[in-house]
Amino acid sequence: MGEIRTRIQWLISLRVLVVTLLLGLSLTFQVTRGEQVETFYGLIVFTYAITIGYAVALRVTTTSEALVRLAWVQIGIDFLLETVLIARTGGIESPFLVLYVISVTLASLVPRRKVGLLTASSCVILLGLLTNLQLYGLTEAWGWLPRTRLSAPETLQTFGVHSLAFLVVGFLSGLLTEQLQRADSSLKEKEQGLSRLQVFHENIVRSISSGVFTADEEGRITSFNPAAQEATGHNFAQVQGRPWRDVFNWHPDRPLDVQDEGAAHLRFEVECTRADGSRLVLGMTLSPLQECGKTMGMVGVFKDLTQIRDLEEEMHRKEWLASLGEMSAGMAHEIRNPLGALAGAMQMLRKDLHADETSQRLMDIAIREATRLDTIITEFLQYARPPALNLAEHDLNKLLADTLDLVQHEARTRSNIRIETKSSREALVGQVDQDQLKQVFWNLAANAFDAMPTGGQLMIATGCRAIDVGGRKGDVIEISFQDTGDGISKKNLDNIFLPFFTTKKQGSGLGLAAVHRIVDLHGGWIKVESKEHEGSRFVVCLPRSGEVGVRLWHEGREPWKRS
Repeated sequence: MGEIRTRIQWLISLRVLVVTLLLGLSLTFQVTRGEQVETFYGLIVFTYAITIGYAVALRVTTTSEALVRLAWVQIGIDFLLETVLIARTGGIESPFLVLYVISVTLASLVPRRKVGLLTASSCVILLGLLTNLQLYGLTEAWGWLPRTRLSAPETLQTFGVHSLAFLVVGFLSGLLTEQLQRADSSLKEKEQGLSRLQVFHENIVRSISSGVFTADEEGRITSFNPAAQEATGHNFAQVQGRPWRDVFNWHPDRPLDVQDEGAAHLRFEVECTRADGSRLVLGMTLSPLQECGKTMGMVGVFKDLTQIRDLEEEMHRKEWLASLGEMSAGMAHEIRNPLGALAGAMQMLRKDLHADETSQRLMDIAIREATRLDTIITEFLQYARPPALNLAEHDLNKLLADTLDLVQHEARTRSNIRIETKSSREALVGQVDQDQLKQVFWNLAANAFDAMPTGGQLMIATGCRAIDVGGRKGDVIEISFQDTGDGISKKNLDNIFLPFFTTKKQGSGLGLAAVHRIVDLHGGWIKVESKEHEGSRFVVCLPRSGEVGVRLWHEGREPWKRS
């Protein structure tokens, strides 16, 4: 309907233009000759007046059938007005016979087949009527259509030539209009198909689980799909126009040249940061973006490998710790027995011997150190061979709140330590051993205090997020301890959970090792993010159902990944 309305608007506009040009110029010519011009005035005024009526009718018409009828009414009135003008200006000899040709051509704008021939036939009938009236002088007495000065053969010849011209123009106009309509329909179908194909491709890019981005020849990002935005935490507005190397923090030692970047399927792994500053490991593939055989830029496809890499490191660490624990537990047990006997013997000697003050002091030191060594071995045996878990359903928010009372008391004994908490509003219920989990919270808090000798802030937060493991979904509880302390150097980051590893002047190095072991027994894991002089963030991840977490972990399923 919109197309028909547009064509009628064109019909109205062209009518006004033709009347203004032809009748206006003719009126000027007639005035200079001093002839009567009432007909011209009347036709011009009537045409403008009825055009206003057409415009009003066009605005109120709402159906396609009514619009077509409106167009036919305009064409019919045009033919009548042209007939009056031709009759008033000489009939078969009138210079305005060309208006019939113009009307036949304009009538083809109406979307109906055979319109050109139909309107041309109407013109032939009207002109034939005028020719007969003029040839036989039937209206000569009225003064409107005087007898023609041409002879009968000349009149019939002129009529035949004009009629043939009308029919040819009508046939060609109708044929051309029909072909244009077909071409227009074909073009619209192709445009619709192209639009559907474009939408289909956009939906594919939006629905794909991998991150996808495109960049121009200068390496500046031109598109960023939703998966890429979710993985990096950046929306499209934040990365648009930025170099992709800066967004993904990929600056290799050997810069790639243009040919390298244009090579097909360039694969590599890059470590960068999300928008929130957390670690992000991506497996990326770069390919050239070509158009008509010419490289117009590049397209990058990447997958978030952060949790896979974290869990691979975790699994390697667990395997190493398992082997080390078995060996060390046996050695510790063998050492503990003779050490106990040695300590007992020294205590007996201290009571029986009447040595000088120096010997007594040395004996005290030997007994104290033997006792300390026995304590360390006892702690290590508890780490290597921990007691069975006493699992029960507990709200981790409540367990953390109970531990925070002790943590707050310890913080008051330190200098300038501030503790802030951000607990989840929902209950975080899981199958846990409350005593051992309280030990985890206490050790992580104490470790954070030790990392802030001059003061700082400890942020403790709890939350829950959904995960997907090999198509099996579940919820994971997260408890994070983030401090503003000295941080951990990169070379020590892989060793912090090893038994007896410590950078403190005092300490057994079993605190974080015990934390790691307890969390592992619960079927969970620990994530660590740290930079020197910028603080550290320890995140304890526990499944809401301990049974499901342990089963998925030990079945060797695909590592935990973000949903």
